[in-house]
Amino acid sequence: MVLRFLGITLQASGKVPLRDNPAMTMATDKHGNLDLGLTWHNSFAQLGEDFHTLLSPQPLPAPYWVGCSTSLARELGLDESWLASPELLEAVSGNRPIAGTQPLASVYSGHQFGYWAGQLGDGRAILLGQTSAGLELQLKGAGRTPYSRMGDGRAVLRSSIREFLCSEAMHGLGIASSRALCVTGSDAPIRRETIETAAVVTRVAPSFVRFGHFEHFSHRGQHLQLKALADYVIEQFYPACRSNSKFDGNPYAALLEAVSERTAKMVAQWQAVGFCHGVMNTDNMSILGLTIDYGPFQFLDAFNPDHICNHSDTEGRYAFNKQPNITYWNLFCLGQALLPLIQAQGLAIAALESFKTVFPAALEKQMRAKLGITDLQNGTAADDRALIEDLLKLLAKDRVDYTIFWRRLSHSNAGTDTEAVRDLFLDREASGAWLLRYAERLAHIPRSLVTNLMLKTNPKFVLRNHLGEQAIKRAKLKDFSEVNTLLALLESPFEEHPGFDEYASFPPDWASSIEISCSS
Repeated sequence: MVLRFLGITLQASGKVPLRDNPAMTMATDKHGNLDLGLTWHNSFAQLGEDFHTLLSPQPLPAPYWVGCSTSLARELGLDESWLASPELLEAVSGNRPIAGTQPLASVYSGHQFGYWAGQLGDGRAILLGQTSAGLELQLKGAGRTPYSRMGDGRAVLRSSIREFLCSEAMHGLGIASSRALCVTGSDAPIRRETIETAAVVTRVAPSFVRFGHFEHFSHRGQHLQLKALADYVIEQFYPACRSNSKFDGNPYAALLEAVSERTAKMVAQWQAVGFCHGVMNTDNMSILGLTIDYGPFQFLDAFNPDHICNHSDTEGRYAFNKQPNITYWNLFCLGQALLPLIQAQGLAIAALESFKTVFPAALEKQMRAKLGITDLQNGTAADDRALIEDLLKLLAKDRVDYTIFWRRLSHSNAGTDTEAVRDLFLDREASGAWLLRYAERLAHIPRSLVTNLMLKTNPKFVLRNHLGEQAIKRAKLKDFSEVNTLLALLESPFEEHPGFDEYASFPPDWASSIEISCSS
């Protein structure tokens, strides 16, 4: 089991308007570039030409709006009325320069499915720059770059909608993640397994530096560039590593430990909520411990620890229950990449060791919160772990719907009103026995505390595959109502949202036949 390793208002019609305000005319600079009213810089560009290629996005023919996150627009300091403007549409589709930006594509390498893949890089993503708020904006699907490796540099509508919605869904769940400001589409044909249409996602994060960036320079023996990159990441995001007294004052070992701990906490959140990433290659791992690169992801329907969400993962390398071990493997690759800077293998191994304590502790904390356990009395820690493990075994045995189970349990009045919960199990006797143990564990905790914690921890809504498929199907017909409805629900997934229970119900039978692969 997984513990053993180591504001928009909805209407009941289901239609949520994308935006209500009429568009305002947007300013331009003296060169005709669009002025978003933001102060831009690009600290990554200062690293030099060994790290990137300066280039502009390729225009997206006849773009149209698909979806926008007004909440993220506010965080970025953008005028919400611009989300209806044709000027911004052109800008985030790569058709019009934005004043103050310095577009580039970065180079990196990585391990893919356990094998060294060599040079990779931003094959279809263009980094525009970094705002004064410390957030980078990147256009995914913006055309070919020197790192496209025979690809067309484009993204398709299908995967772009999934990434847009899941980025915001993860943020709504409180899980460390890149964000997505908007998606724009085009009727331009894109060939994958079949002919699809193009799209561009505007992604947002403090940084898109990956484990693979470090692997690239280390593998090539470019240790000056490796040091420059590590110093940049420490200065920008991990300044405490400079003054860390551990590891004989070695800032690079301290960096490895900090990244290990952030990543451990992120993956603990994945496991607790039932999220499968699907393609945990080292080039898809963020140096900031963010969930990035949403491809063949899935939130579990029936609880199956061995579930493989990526149809391309024929060997099950990235199965749900293997994610913690794969994370450690990836961190070990990062440690190897940093070894020329750390210079002592013992320090690198010591820096990685924290994962083995931070991950299980973080996951146990997450699972205790899901159960509403607010105290940790002497002698109860082992009992709580047994309670959690036994529950996961029951859920796996009967393939119980993971999200629905936790939400029903949250409404069970601290384990005293359990009929709806027991109905989820085939083995009612075993589930009843566990529920009795659970109620006894909570007997001395005020029910209001238990329920409040659980309802804030166990979401009612997650981005199930079939919900995404339904939104994509409509979007292909230029009906974006489901994209907008899902966005509004997923931005506040712990709220009840009366009138939208169907989005929190059991998946239809056909959902199990959905195949999600690396192709996007």
